[in-house]
Amino acid sequence: MAEASNPPNWERFAEQIAYLHEEEVREGRYAETPEGLHPAVLARLAAAGFESLFSHQAEAISAWQRREDVLVTTGTSSGKSLAYVVPTLQLAHAEPMARALYLFPTKALAQDQLERLRSLAGTSLSAGVYDGDTPQSQRAAIRRSAQVVFTNPDMLHVGILPGHQNWARFLKSLRLIVIDEVHVYRGIFGSHVGNVLRRLLRQCEAYRSNPQIIACSATTGNPAEHFRLLTGREATIVNDDGSPRGRRTYILWSPPRRSDGTPLGTNATTSEIVVSLVQANQRTLAFSRTRVSAELVLKATRRRLEEVGIDPATMESYRAGYTVKERRNIEQSFFRGELRGLSATSAMELGVDVGGLDAVVMNGYPGSQASFWQQAGRAGRGSRAGLAIMVAAADPLEQFLLRNPDRLFGRTSERAVIQPDNPTILSEHLKCAAHERPLAPSELIHYSPGALAAAERLEAAGYLRFFGGQFAYAGVDSPALNVNLRNGGGATIRLMTGAEELGSMEFQRALSSAHPGAVYLHRGQTFLVRELDLAANRANLEPTEVPYYTQPVMESSLTDRQTLDSRDGRRLVSCTVSDQVIGYRRKALDGEQVYDMVDLDLPVQTFDTYGVRCDFPALSLDDDMAAQIGGVHGAEHALMAVAPWFAGCDRGDLGSTWYAYGPETGRPGVAIYDRVPGGVGLAEAVYAAWPEIVRAALELATSCPCRDGCPACLLSPRCESGNEPIDKPLTVQNLQRLIDSL
Repeated sequence: MAEASNPPNWERFAEQIAYLHEEEVREGRYAETPEGLHPAVLARLAAAGFESLFSHQAEAISAWQRREDVLVTTGTSSGKSLAYVVPTLQLAHAEPMARALYLFPTKALAQDQLERLRSLAGTSLSAGVYDGDTPQSQRAAIRRSAQVVFTNPDMLHVGILPGHQNWARFLKSLRLIVIDEVHVYRGIFGSHVGNVLRRLLRQCEAYRSNPQIIACSATTGNPAEHFRLLTGREATIVNDDGSPRGRRTYILWSPPRRSDGTPLGTNATTSEIVVSLVQANQRTLAFSRTRVSAELVLKATRRRLEEVGIDPATMESYRAGYTVKERRNIEQSFFRGELRGLSATSAMELGVDVGGLDAVVMNGYPGSQASFWQQAGRAGRGSRAGLAIMVAAADPLEQFLLRNPDRLFGRTSERAVIQPDNPTILSEHLKCAAHERPLAPSELIHYSPGALAAAERLEAAGYLRFFGGQFAYAGVDSPALNVNLRNGGGATIRLMTGAEELGSMEFQRALSSAHPGAVYLHRGQTFLVRELDLAANRANLEPTEVPYYTQPVMESSLTDRQTLDSRDGRRLVSCTVSDQVIGYRRKALDGEQVYDMVDLDLPVQTFDTYGVRCDFPALSLDDDMAAQIGGVHGAEHALMAVAPWFAGCDRGDLGSTWYAYGPETGRPGVAIYDRVPGGVGLAEAVYAAWPEIVRAALELATSCPCRDGCPACLLSPRCESGNEPIDKPLTVQNLQRLIDSL
């Protein structure tokens, strides 16, 4: 095809194209390079072809020159990185002993940005990556001589801050902290990173340095608030994008139906689209929400490529859980253009330069609007035309977006929600901070609103000791080693086949994905889990070809502790949630057919959090009991389908349950809760947006023409009871009652 938006034989897919949206070419807006830059910096920019800067680049550099912290929030491929590269080069020439710390959320992104910096700076700058993959033999030299250190929050947390004495000279000379892809730091990860950054800035203060912060982000609905919550500082916001943009075509895709009327699964549909694009010589990146889906797309695509005479090895997968060697080999193969397609999770979502990428296929809605635009923006890049396709699953929210595309393309970006003051998260980081350097009560007052009270609780529990007017850590080993920034905690489970380690999984994920009988897919190969040994933190797998994959079934219950607020028919409550994986479904590889369900007996996991409850009128013994319960169950599905959209989070960050008899009211109702222990503000966001959520839930149900409920409105693929019972008319009635109570 001549352009990514018009591939050959596209006409045969016309029935699947539910909506097409095009963005026209946008001319760039330029500005003079700010005055006062070192002649060597100007020379390097000129040599790299930067005779002038985009307007937002110049604005950000000028703000840095005024000693302001800066947040650049512009579109994908808008040249945000130059906003911090130029200040870095200026520091290197004006103050050779100055140091800069670059933070990236992924190792791949750090490696990519290091090469970009070197290509611009030449030999005038010493830089190195310091992360878990850095050989021990190189670490001392990087600490000692690198003017710019590239790392990630995880390594800062466990490898730099606990040993800050080894970084004394670096921290004393630290003048610039760069935080890239700030929009990624939301939810539990963002709440952890907010505490890590406070620990970093605390150490900088102790070493008498006061570095500026330059941060970059995709567009969000609350950039100033998010920066403040993440760093504890105020920033100058630069959001007027001056970069040019090529023509972008976006397609919302509805999977075709089989001869029996059932829809083809999104994995199979995504694979079919990828093969068509690869045949048209389009370098394509396919994004899936889960590791299993990414592997299933790879498996199906390789089979189809072989059928049409294309080497299946030109298609690979990329996700978390692979070994370091595997990730590096795949990254380099894709960067060099040896691969024609890649099936990935969000691990490849961020701004890694993958060269001339023509098309992106999203296997389902990515989970947030920020991720949608970030993934779509990988196609084309800059002034080059690009194509982005989202394949909508048989899921209420995704089908709702097909029917209401203006909600996606006409909506302002959602808010990024984090809560660094989460009691569980804050307490863990106070242990880390006290281990790094004793904490004074006067310092804690400014550290975080809840820090002093949390430190007193930790002292009472024996984790901290108070003497000499300070809180000191009571242990010896670094507590950071026991704090995982990217999940709720717990051990890491190693996935073993004999003596070989295939990869790893967090404890919570292992309960749902590495239980006995689970199918584990790895780069096109299939493994069956034979044993999950929680005591040894190990799962034993063996290679086995089976015609199915597995999907966990989880049962959740919620118990209130206290009602915190109540208004307009809903209550904000503190609560305890109990989760248990009770079994798994075996599903066909090429579609959504469920073969059977197998029961499991795994440990119950409990945690305290916050939620929103709403109640309906008491059930009537004189009416159809199953239908009444179906109306409550259906309301839960509708509310849960749209709640993440308004809370600004991934649907996996929220949980929900329904009940026929509430413990306090004796009435049926629905609860939606924050799945993060201690909460990160998502329940509060749901509570605040409740009127919009209820109206959207009613629109979701009534805009679908079906009579009894279907995957386009009320039937959820994640329902633990298999969508039984569901009563659509009574669901609509219950949702209307909620609207009447507003």
